[in-house]
Amino acid sequence: MASSWWEIQILCDPVLEDLVFWRLEVFGCRGTSSEIKGHSCLIKAYLPQMQAQLLDLAALSLLLRQDALCAELPIPAMQWHLIEEEDWSSSWKDHWQPQEVGDRLLINPAWLPNPEASDRKILRLDPGVAFGTGAHATTQLCLESLEMRLGEPGSAVIADIGCGSGILSIGALLLGAKQIYAVDNDPLAVMSTESNRELNQIEPHRLVAVEGSIERLPELTSEPLDGILCNILAEVIIDLIPQMEAIVKPTTWGIFSGILLDQVKPVADTLEQSGWIVATLWRRKDWCCLNVRRS
Repeated sequence: MASSWWEIQILCDPVLEDLVFWRLEVFGCRGTSSEIKGHSCLIKAYLPQMQAQLLDLAALSLLLRQDALCAELPIPAMQWHLIEEEDWSSSWKDHWQPQEVGDRLLINPAWLPNPEASDRKILRLDPGVAFGTGAHATTQLCLESLEMRLGEPGSAVIADIGCGSGILSIGALLLGAKQIYAVDNDPLAVMSTESNRELNQIEPHRLVAVEGSIERLPELTSEPLDGILCNILAEVIIDLIPQMEAIVKPTTWGIFSGILLDQVKPVADTLEQSGWIVATLWRRKDWCCLNVRRS
């Protein structure tokens, strides 16, 4: 028997799009899509019915209202209703098309044929109920940072903390990484990463995905890591940074995103206190990606 999901629809000013996506991620939504409607942006998000009550949805609507008032922008219109699992699993796919990221990658939905005339590396993706389609600014910033870090096939061994759909892990392998250890607290995300690994015909030993967080990494590899990917939320990154000491070496680099512009300072301060240097800060709209290295 199919389970029920909340479909949340938010019509907002395009300037608010990234902030709305962030609110929805924090709220626990498993899939999101957006499209332009006239001069507004229509965002749809999906959440298992058991994870939210009507009062929770009303509280989310209030937070979005407050965000808009603080930004002096029109208040978003939010509505929600219940749908069956079969309905949501296909409805959001209608609005997701192939997308070029950086100079070398093309993210292609798994249900569409690969483009015939493209010299880019094709990353086939079916996010399922995991976060990460490549549409969000933070994911694009991370992939572009990986493109800068990685060249031809090399020896880089990387950890992807909070792997979601596995998009960053697979992107890193396509761009030249040798091996990825991916961890996520959500078992559905681990399943999604493994499914997308098979979809891209990547050998299981090159992309190892397990449930958990940073504490699982020493169990998976006996050697320090060459790089760390972390596209989560600023508060979580701050908590993880001190724990990274056990898995790094003097040449380890990191790519940290999911950070709003006004959250950069506490993240950068924590990095500096833990022996890291922020080499570059890349920004897209209100989101930032920190490219860091050991001091």
